[in-house]
Amino acid sequence: MAKSEEHQAWLAEMEAKSRAKQVSFIDGISSKLKRPRVPAPPAHPYRGAPAFWNEFEWPVEERIAKFMANFRAVGGHSERLATMEDARTFIAGKAADMSARFVIRQNQPELNALDLEGAIPGAAFTVWNSDPNEHWKARAAEADFGIVVADYAAAYTGSVTVLSGKDKGRSVSLLPTVLMVIIPVERLHTRLGEILVNFDQVGREQLPAGIHFISGPSRSADIENDLTIGVHGPGVVYALVVG
Repeated sequence: MAKSEEHQAWLAEMEAKSRAKQVSFIDGISSKLKRPRVPAPPAHPYRGAPAFWNEFEWPVEERIAKFMANFRAVGGHSERLATMEDARTFIAGKAADMSARFVIRQNQPELNALDLEGAIPGAAFTVWNSDPNEHWKARAAEADFGIVVADYAAAYTGSVTVLSGKDKGRSVSLLPTVLMVIIPVERLHTRLGEILVNFDQVGREQLPAGIHFISGPSRSADIENDLTIGVHGPGVVYALVVG
């Protein structure tokens, strides 16, 4: 018998012994529990969310109200604004109130059109990945404000979803002291499932490197229940629902 055939025969023998041990082990447990051994996995009568939940959807105004209430309940700030121009004015006002000196934003068309640089002339602005020689994580870490436009938001969980990309650095939403998230109302859904299905549809190869779900400011607690805000991310988060 060739060497490789001997090796394959030895592997088959070891696997048969291992499986026999597994059966003996499970039989022993079944015997002690005085229950019959179940040789096949149980049938799953239901898979995924039930139909009533997949069909559940709040009207737009209720969706907005629920999202804002849920976001505030965990320590975040939420505002309803009529237009992107109102969002520009709001962010500029907060930047003045908080004396923001360094601001970083994503390189997104909505933000490019907003001219936040003109609205906050006293701050040093950087736009993610616009200069290949820049140390972008350092710029994000020193920023007082990070500004992004959300890809999705879910009212039921009060959470915002931001995807990473070449012009959308993860650090912009993770490292600054204050995070401003603009949420166009058409991207606000009722359930998280309405958002997750998009990731299934694009396929694994097309998924971004980062999919972040943001539900208020960063928080961490130890076993004595001492809560600390802003340890692993922004300590102040504004969700601005526009539309």
